[in-house]
Amino acid sequence: MGIWHVFYADWQMECCGTPFSVGDEVSWPLLLGESGDWDDEVAEVVGEVAQVNGVRVLEDERGLTVALHEDPVDVVAPEDLGEERPGDRIRLAGLLTVERHGGEWPEVTGLVRAVRVVSQEYAETEPGSRTWEPVPGTRSLRAVDTCPKWFTDPEPPTAGRGRRESGALVTLEVPDR
Repeated sequence: MGIWHVFYADWQMECCGTPFSVGDEVSWPLLLGESGDWDDEVAEVVGEVAQVNGVRVLEDERGLTVALHEDPVDVVAPEDLGEERPGDRIRLAGLLTVERHGGEWPEVTGLVRAVRVVSQEYAETEPGSRTWEPVPGTRSLRAVDTCPKWFTDPEPPTAGRGRRESGALVTLEVPDR
């Protein structure tokens, strides 16, 4: 059995998601991406690379299958794919995210052990630009029993900064293969 932290972005839930609660069994397509400043939530995945529906996936020994890139191989330039090839046994670390808008790959089924709503402060990249980026070190987590379908902006933006709910961090228990 593996215990994994999975980020479910607000826009993914609001677009195509179904709310879930602690204790529910869920099935999601997962993507292993860059961890950014999510140091405490980084997943280390070890296993064999496979190709499913044109998408390279890593099949971890602990029951997890994750896509290594959100776009099918025939859409991505070879230099952007990395060195992993089907049959290779590798170890990668990154942030696990629910991804419903890339290629199609196997879903991971697991039991939801915890749900925390993620709030993040954002700042305009330049005054008046209307382009926002996360402010490092300003993320907070709030435990909830059920993931919301719609997320809120608890603090309206002022002077080029604002705080909003950006998704949910889910603790997922996945049975071994």
